[in-house]
Amino acid sequence: MSACDQCLVRNRAICSALDKDEIEALNAIGRRRTLVAGESLIWEGEDSVLVANVIEGVLKLSTGTEDGREQIVGVVYPSDFIGRPFGGTTNHGVTALTDARVCVFSRGDFDNFAREHPALEHKLLQRTLGELDRTRRWMLLLGRKSASEKVASFLLELSERMAPVTCEGVQDGKASRFVLPFSRQQIADVLGLTIETVSRQFTRLRGEGIIDLPSRREVVIADRFALTAEAG
Repeated sequence: MSACDQCLVRNRAICSALDKDEIEALNAIGRRRTLVAGESLIWEGEDSVLVANVIEGVLKLSTGTEDGREQIVGVVYPSDFIGRPFGGTTNHGVTALTDARVCVFSRGDFDNFAREHPALEHKLLQRTLGELDRTRRWMLLLGRKSASEKVASFLLELSERMAPVTCEGVQDGKASRFVLPFSRQQIADVLGLTIETVSRQFTRLRGEGIIDLPSRREVVIADRFALTAEAG
């Protein structure tokens, strides 16, 4: 593995709770892995055998319905932690939406390390509670918000979650310009909308001068105040 002090997410990942010697010890049980878009890291229903920190890229958490359809239940970004420490079965699959790099650990090795380093366990608890808060907000978004509110909320979240290492025009932890890691169909799947509805909302937001779309995947937030109002 490359030196941790060169890691893009070193100060925001769970390992930020560790000192230099502890980082070196954690380094010894981990390895870097590169994923191409569409490649799976964890499969739904399997024993939890590994955990990972996301260094670069965006990955989706998804589960299958009884009739074979896929439902995206979450998205992870650089510095996020994925996997299920301390045993159990994985309830969702993890697949790269973009080319990605992750720092991978055997779950057993990571569990033993975490037990010996309370600061890391505390950081894991903080991350878990933060993820719970995001899940509750996501339930509100999917269950109560209109199509326009869903798309606006989604763009605002992307501007915040991707900003620290991947975007242009970053101010106060928020990006004014970023590249979408999703296709229109994937956005529709995430938000529980049709692709036609998503495309209409993007066109409307651009027409009202709230966002600009220089290319199919680029988004520029021209009026953050108006976009926040759109998000409800």
